[in-house]
Amino acid sequence: MSHRARQLKVSSLARVEGEGALHVIVRNGDVERADLQIYEPPRFFEALLRGRSYTEPPDITARICGICPVAYQTSACTAIEDACGVRVGGAIRELRRLLYCGEWISSHALHIYLLHAPDFLGYPDAIALATDHREIVERGLMLKKAGNAIFDLVGGRAIHPINVRIGGFYSAPSRAQLDELAAQLRPALDAAIATVQWVAGLDFPDLELDHELLAVHDPVRYAIEGGTTLRRGDGSSFEVDAFSNHVVEEQVPHSTALHAHLDGGRYLTGPLARYTLNHEQLSPLARGLAADAGLGSECRNPFRSIVVRAIEAAYAVEEALRLIDAYQPPEPPYVAVQPRDGIGHGVSETPRGLLYHRYGIGADGLVRSATIVPPTSQNQAAIEDDLRRVVAANLDLDDEPLTRLCERTIRNYDPCISCSTHFLDLVMDRR
Repeated sequence: MSHRARQLKVSSLARVEGEGALHVIVRNGDVERADLQIYEPPRFFEALLRGRSYTEPPDITARICGICPVAYQTSACTAIEDACGVRVGGAIRELRRLLYCGEWISSHALHIYLLHAPDFLGYPDAIALATDHREIVERGLMLKKAGNAIFDLVGGRAIHPINVRIGGFYSAPSRAQLDELAAQLRPALDAAIATVQWVAGLDFPDLELDHELLAVHDPVRYAIEGGTTLRRGDGSSFEVDAFSNHVVEEQVPHSTALHAHLDGGRYLTGPLARYTLNHEQLSPLARGLAADAGLGSECRNPFRSIVVRAIEAAYAVEEALRLIDAYQPPEPPYVAVQPRDGIGHGVSETPRGLLYHRYGIGADGLVRSATIVPPTSQNQAAIEDDLRRVVAANLDLDDEPLTRLCERTIRNYDPCISCSTHFLDLVMDRR
């Protein structure tokens, strides 16, 4: 393949959320640039929160994303509670974790079966996949439905849950209601285990990333709904309240979304980071599934992220069943949180990566400042580096297969591009 000037366009990249463009420049056989150009207009949620009551951010920020609203609610609640000097524990925190398990199950099932699997099996979308493999797609929908059932019961509805509040929940489910939920989750565990076994047999392109890693860490259990420590791939760690000392966002010319850097360098959050840094906290079942799927103590091939997501989905179903088995309804279902002058920090692990919230609260109960750092902005530099490496290794491909490979590379990260709709233009200029 000659390196003549070439332009590749994908006018509507499906199976991701958001609007953006990719511009690749190849000169004399070298990939000079691979810019993920996000041009969706800013939505100004941080400015919108200023002047609002300290009780409002969980409901407002949930509207940032219809796929992972619980993550935004949880990080917001934790940050505001931290600012007000309150730490929620016991049965209320376990109920939060149960709700978050629902989000992991639902989102991972959506990504694995409807967004990512078609790439590996040669189908343009899940509808075409279902035509030949109906039972596979039905299993994914059944698994997603189980996650949505947790949303419905614990959160009040499946999209943008309405039962979450600062300090806990407006109401707590009964023991009998959770027993009924468990009956639906038990077959979902079988489906989740089958999912791991299925995706482990897919064909994965070779790519080993060397990015720094960052994930929430809990010494007792796999970090999902929060924690106080952030662990790095180099073995060091820092507290959540030091996040802004290490992670700095900057505006780049080719994107309306900010790019985040960890101590000046690119880094990665999400399934690969969580698994590599926290796999010892997985349950014996999940660790066994990982071993059977061929994963060792770390996973650095982004194309194999689909395997890690499947393992996390199985863990989330198992964890949900454990939480239900030990459940005692909290009375009341929330702790009182009174406003005070202060700054609070909150993190949680969305299915696609670490989500950080920081709020400044006044004694009058009004939000003075708000900072939200979503996972996709943290992963953008890593995505662009992966694209440069993938293009450089496959310059002899024709336009169409190279374009598809670029799309696959992006979908490895399940990006929520500005947490919105879905298209990406790819322009490749070969010089």
